[in-house]
Amino acid sequence: MSAAMSFSDFFSQTPPDTVRYIQTVVDYLTNHCHAKCYIVGGAVRDRLLGRRCQDYDIECFDISVDAFEKAMMHLGAEGVGKSFFVYKFHHLDISLPRKETKVDKGHKGFRVMLAGSEKEASKRRDFTINALMYDIKKEQILDFWNGLADLRQKLLRVVDEKSFAEDSLRVLRAMQFAARLGFKVEKTSCRLCQNISLDDLPKERIFLEFEKMFKGAHLHYGLYYLYALGIAKKLFNETLDRKTFIAWSKELQRAQPYFQDALRPYYFLFIARSYLKTDIGKMLELIGAPKHYHRQISRKPLLPSKADVKFILHTALKDGIINYPGNYNPCIISLAKKLKVWKKPFSPKITANMLLEEGFSGKELGEELAKRIEREIAFYAKKGI
Repeated sequence: MSAAMSFSDFFSQTPPDTVRYIQTVVDYLTNHCHAKCYIVGGAVRDRLLGRRCQDYDIECFDISVDAFEKAMMHLGAEGVGKSFFVYKFHHLDISLPRKETKVDKGHKGFRVMLAGSEKEASKRRDFTINALMYDIKKEQILDFWNGLADLRQKLLRVVDEKSFAEDSLRVLRAMQFAARLGFKVEKTSCRLCQNISLDDLPKERIFLEFEKMFKGAHLHYGLYYLYALGIAKKLFNETLDRKTFIAWSKELQRAQPYFQDALRPYYFLFIARSYLKTDIGKMLELIGAPKHYHRQISRKPLLPSKADVKFILHTALKDGIINYPGNYNPCIISLAKKLKVWKKPFSPKITANMLLEEGFSGKELGEELAKRIEREIAFYAKKGI
């Protein structure tokens, strides 16, 4: 149930300032309030996976609500979810252990109560790998649900089926964790997800989970569970045949090494345009994507079967190809760099001012400018690189 891990090892990849904040909180709560403090949730998972963690959650046991609130006041922590017993100290979340019961419809329809033990508190977590706890003083990992084994096997397994099914957002969390971690969803957990309705989720919460998936390092896993968990069918009535899935998955795997960090959130959806039955603009609306997604995806040209000079120069008229979400193709990258439009837009020799001097104006000026730019692009295409 527990495994030793020294303080210095656990926090070896943590910024010194963060370690100092954690130490300040833990020292005060243990020395003055006799509380037990644990690091909980994703920070424990990420540390065991060797991933860098930015956000830490500290859960405090064996302390009354009054004593906890006084301690938070003393530390200068800010209450960000007082009904959930959650406070913020710098970028740490400090909370009392809790359990939740579904009492009404929607993602806010929960009654929150204090949990009586570490095991009871960890039971509310979605997956076993997120239910691990690190005892800061005893320097031990607490594992009540075999999360360490699932971590080694790269499995997402539901902790408690009843509480999991009460929060439909967790179905989307399964998808985005698979894409971020490269983990598989355990079969029973997969079937559970398939049977959970997503009708009660507001678009803003849907999008937050999708965006985490879009930024994942294993997008083909995200794609698989988008359909395998029934998410695509429930949200935008999409199904996927095996042939299309294989082609889409292979394109994602080939493309990902060439992704530019600044455009990382957009690639999945840009590639999806070639495979979805649903119009991409409609899909963006259904998942609540902000306007910049429409600008980056819906309004950009799709990749042709064979990119040539004409396509590259046309696409680079307003911006360098480095800002085009179809730039994951090695041929596109090579051609854009040779044409010197990778980082900057293509600047035609002809300008609107030159045509004004020739006597063009109004609509005729725009038409003539487009015609001459097209002629210039055709010249470069014929000339070759």
